[in-house]
Amino acid sequence: MHTDKMRLCIIIAGIILSMAVPVPADENGAMTATRFDGMNLDNASPDPETTRAGEALALGIAPDVIGTAAPAAVMKTIDGQQIDLSAIYGRKPVYLKFWATWCIPCRQQMPAFEEIYRTLGDRIQIAAIDIGYSDDEASVRAFREKLGLTLPIVMDDGSLAKGFHLTVTPQHVLIGKDGRFKYIGHADNEALAEALKQVLQEEADPAELAPERLEHEKVIQVGEKVPDLSVATLQNGSLPLKAESGHLLAVQFFSTWCEWYLESSRPDTSQACTRVREAIETMKSTVPEVDWIGIAGGPWTTKEDLAEYGKNYQVTIPLALDEGGELNRRFGIQEIPTVALIDDTQRLIGLIAPAEKDLQGAIQKALGKAADNH
Repeated sequence: MHTDKMRLCIIIAGIILSMAVPVPADENGAMTATRFDGMNLDNASPDPETTRAGEALALGIAPDVIGTAAPAAVMKTIDGQQIDLSAIYGRKPVYLKFWATWCIPCRQQMPAFEEIYRTLGDRIQIAAIDIGYSDDEASVRAFREKLGLTLPIVMDDGSLAKGFHLTVTPQHVLIGKDGRFKYIGHADNEALAEALKQVLQEEADPAELAPERLEHEKVIQVGEKVPDLSVATLQNGSLPLKAESGHLLAVQFFSTWCEWYLESSRPDTSQACTRVREAIETMKSTVPEVDWIGIAGGPWTTKEDLAEYGKNYQVTIPLALDEGGELNRRFGIQEIPTVALIDDTQRLIGLIAPAEKDLQGAIQKALGKAADNH
């Protein structure tokens, strides 16, 4: 038994590599703009400060989460395999890694995660959860093929991010055989290696398990009435997501890091974020029948990030943080930037996707449609 434990420690220590996030951060954990022009994104030099910032964000939720019951999620891989965690709890521990193809440290850490799967996959349930935020299955499959990955990959619609407390990417989540959260972190480091060793060695009584099913939130569909919702803006206090009479309310869903962080890994998305931000500032004066609210979401987004974003880009519309991602899930936002349009009857009349090059034209069409419905 002692020999087995020693062998396990050697295996884990050999696999876990320190692959930190190559993006600078300030003392509050906010990501700061860095250009990646000409850089090999999969081999960029690690930045210790941002790794510490990512760890701080991930570990910041630990006191409220570690030791609590993990949800009994039923996940489906991109290859159609079903993973029912309720059937796994009590038999094996679980290791989930939340990631995205545009996330530089996620890409860097993936070979080590694949090696853990190949080496220990019979002893621990492993799954890579693509957060599905400005990402798609085609990109995931291309990345998988490039690296020769064999581990299970799941596309999230936001429900797994909520149930497993996503705050950063990558985010490592370890669940013990007892179905309880044991570890949440950001970096591939000694703390992760030790936590992985512990969950592999512990025992659990399946009779003690009573996990709750992870429920998917109902998405507001185009044409449906928007429930009474409000947001706490940085500049204007609490504002309702409600259009004034004769007006449209346009809600811009975005992330504070979209323009600069995705410049190399997702240039089309980066350009769309810039295009929409600039068009909104123009339309504030040219299309007065539309009122605007900007809602920032996604991982790596804090109030400090949002305030800095508003200052750096001289944004004049009210800005709010979708902490926890509830509004993104309610409106079914998977891509940024997306603009949701709400008319004065409180109905969602459209979602303008990032691919739309003429935002003002799309808004004018929506105004005409809203007028015809009166």
